[in-house]
Amino acid sequence: MEKEEQRNFLLAMAAMIAFVFLYQILVMEPAQKKYQAQQAQLAAQEQTASVDTAAAEAAGPKPLPEALAAAARIKVDAAAVDGSIRLAGARLDDLKLKQHFVTVEKTEEIRLLRPEESEFGYFSTYYWAEGNTLVAGRNSQWAQVGEGVLSSTTPVNLRLESGGVTIDRQVSVDDNYLFTFRDTITNTSGAAKSLRPIGSIERQGDYKQFLNATEPGVSKEENGLAHMGLMGVMDGTLRLKKYKPLFESKKIDGESADGKFSTTTGGWWGLSDKYWMSVLVPAQAAPFTASVNRASLARGGPLEVRTEGNAVAIAPGASLTVENRIFAGAKKFEILRAYEQSGGIPRLVDAIDWGWAFFLTKPFFYVLHWLHGIVGAFGWAILAFTVLVKLPLVPLYNASFKSMAKLKKLQEPMKEITERFANDPQRRQQEMLKLYKEGGANPIGGCLPILVTIPIFYALYKTLYVTLDMRHEPFWYMKDLSAPDPTAFGNLFGLLSFWDAADIKAIPIIGVIIGIGILPILYGATMAVLQSLSPPPPDKMQARIIMALPLVFMFVFGGFAAGLVLYWVWSNVLTFIQQYIIMRANGAETEVGKFVAKYLGGRKAPAE
Repeated sequence: MEKEEQRNFLLAMAAMIAFVFLYQILVMEPAQKKYQAQQAQLAAQEQTASVDTAAAEAAGPKPLPEALAAAARIKVDAAAVDGSIRLAGARLDDLKLKQHFVTVEKTEEIRLLRPEESEFGYFSTYYWAEGNTLVAGRNSQWAQVGEGVLSSTTPVNLRLESGGVTIDRQVSVDDNYLFTFRDTITNTSGAAKSLRPIGSIERQGDYKQFLNATEPGVSKEENGLAHMGLMGVMDGTLRLKKYKPLFESKKIDGESADGKFSTTTGGWWGLSDKYWMSVLVPAQAAPFTASVNRASLARGGPLEVRTEGNAVAIAPGASLTVENRIFAGAKKFEILRAYEQSGGIPRLVDAIDWGWAFFLTKPFFYVLHWLHGIVGAFGWAILAFTVLVKLPLVPLYNASFKSMAKLKKLQEPMKEITERFANDPQRRQQEMLKLYKEGGANPIGGCLPILVTIPIFYALYKTLYVTLDMRHEPFWYMKDLSAPDPTAFGNLFGLLSFWDAADIKAIPIIGVIIGIGILPILYGATMAVLQSLSPPPPDKMQARIIMALPLVFMFVFGGFAAGLVLYWVWSNVLTFIQQYIIMRANGAETEVGKFVAKYLGGRKAPAE
């Protein structure tokens, strides 16, 4: 490099360094300080606005009817939801799901949202802020314009005059769970205004209360395999954090240094339970950020998740209309898919917790959903799905069962080798390998189907556990396929009508035994019959352990969802038929074959 070029290069580098320092000092630092001041003032305003609330909480939560009667409200009576909107703060804080119930008797609707003053307060709305001042805050006094009830066909209109602006808010709801807040802001002052929308969902209590609420009607699904906590999609990426780490202020993957997520491609942000959720869906065409209000958690306040849009400029006398939405309802697949496809809400179907095995759970559910639409009952869909899952595995199972048949025929020679070389393990192993080679048998060939069966079982378990379609679905004698088998051996499966099965199952320890239902018993029986087709291990202790497995798994499956046990019983039946046919075709006698020949008039069992 020439000296002149070196000098130019050094000058350019010095200019760049100077520019970076000056930009940091003159632009970035003032902007950061301004932003921090705005956030601090907003937090102070919220804390001031929460003084009365904190006093009320100190006095204890009010009964729900009293909490609802404490503030002016607009009634909600739509196709899928009912409840009310509180005028103070324009809060959606009283919402029940008409098509979903606490129990199979369908006497009480699921309550998703609740007033702040009641136990388990849970509510959502959109605020407006000008700089560091809340123009429309959490307790701003909105007034209803005109009269009427919010329904799927009739919106309601609200008005707020504050800080030199008038906000006319039209609230509407569709036939399902999507609320639209259409705000028209008019600048009634003599100076330009710059306002930004802030979406907010607040939930009171700690994470244990969210998971184990005792109030009837509160969403109280166990945590288990289902994600419960923060859920959202920002810039096409799904963000998750369970309730407990949220309360512990654990960092969320992808979170910026100031605790925010940004998107320019739309998205949503909110709180999810197993079957229900409430999420903010800001205007999808404009950029916005999302965050968790950690300051609220730090001072012992409620869990709050937020979205914040860019400020919009409004000239004196001018008006501007902005639409923001809130989803509050059930995570029903076809509803989420419709909002994703026609409503422009990205990846809303992923609000269902497909888990790490999504490449299996999603296709499994799609097939189950399709079958459900054809056969009409979810139980029949599970039985049909079992057949479809097994069809591609037929060649693998055939190879495995042929190997088992060969091992079954070698059972007596194996026993003889074990006895002859009982004191010489090395020789015994050599003779066994020689026998396997001569008989063309593979001792691990029968294990291959298990390698496929285990991930299928997990994926189906996850699918049936987290999706809403099986909840309260009846089949055969069962009223709810998502619950354990309702019958009990202790009352002879209902013949002793004076002793309820639920009471039997509730008995400590012994209830697990005498409370076992029909399906788990069928599972244990079919597993035992399947075992009879396979050659037992030469070691007697191993053989005893394997013989005990059907009994052990029978009680383990007693607490599983009936729909899953139904799948496994039917799968065992199909596997038995396939294995029995192949083993008989290969000349291997089985215990079942001997039983049929001896007691049911079949042909004489051939000598092994």
